[in-house]
Amino acid sequence: MKIALIGYGAIAHYVKVNLAARGHMVEALILRADRTSSDVDPDERIPAVVHKVADLPATIEHVIDCAGHAGLRDYGPDILRSGKDLTTVSIGALADQDLFTRLRQAATAGKNKLHLASGAIGALDCLRAAGVGQLDTVRYTGRKPPGGWLGSPAEAKLPLDLMDGKARTHFKGTARQAAIEYPKNANVAAAVALSGAGFDRTEVELIADPNITTNIHEIHASGQFGEFEFRLSGRALADNARSSALAAMSVISSIEQQTGTIVF
Repeated sequence: MKIALIGYGAIAHYVKVNLAARGHMVEALILRADRTSSDVDPDERIPAVVHKVADLPATIEHVIDCAGHAGLRDYGPDILRSGKDLTTVSIGALADQDLFTRLRQAATAGKNKLHLASGAIGALDCLRAAGVGQLDTVRYTGRKPPGGWLGSPAEAKLPLDLMDGKARTHFKGTARQAAIEYPKNANVAAAVALSGAGFDRTEVELIADPNITTNIHEIHASGQFGEFEFRLSGRALADNARSSALAAMSVISSIEQQTGTIVF
């Protein structure tokens, strides 16, 4: 498969290297207007760097969004409308109902699909299956070290740089509220919501915990199927402490699912 990437941070670099190892070539980058090809290491050997979807090479079959909510919002509808499939980990952006509608309409017009990579969480297959029946409760709890919440609304609620040994909650609400208020931190909550009970029926609690060194994600769900609990302690990418390794890996997994002959 011939692929273009939106953005070129730590996750995009991981995706490029590991896709190439599996025979999928990244042939183009879409960068925001204030960045140029000079910002990309020449050793990366990416043939085309563009700023507009219309300027992508005609050979591109699939686009992967690695640029966060802004990348999906700015480029997603045009990509889908152009007839190319799109994979994203920026699932929290879909809490914006207007963007959700525009992406769905664009995919319909272009006769293709927006693929949601599972990101930094697991057990979503179980949650999707459970959603075929009645789901009574879906709750997501996200725990990070205090430094992991820097740059988020948690800064105004807690003394993140002066916390004692006690974990403290700084958000309780719905997945929609979490995704809108914490756009850089709530992709996991959004993934849980879209896999199960939806943005407005998924409960979310976000916690700053000075006693941990990894990001901990927990899901509890109950319903007609029974009950399950899932807990994951996630590590960051080696070259970027703010990027989830599993989120980057989930993009590769998503592409493999789309191109494989025997898939889960």
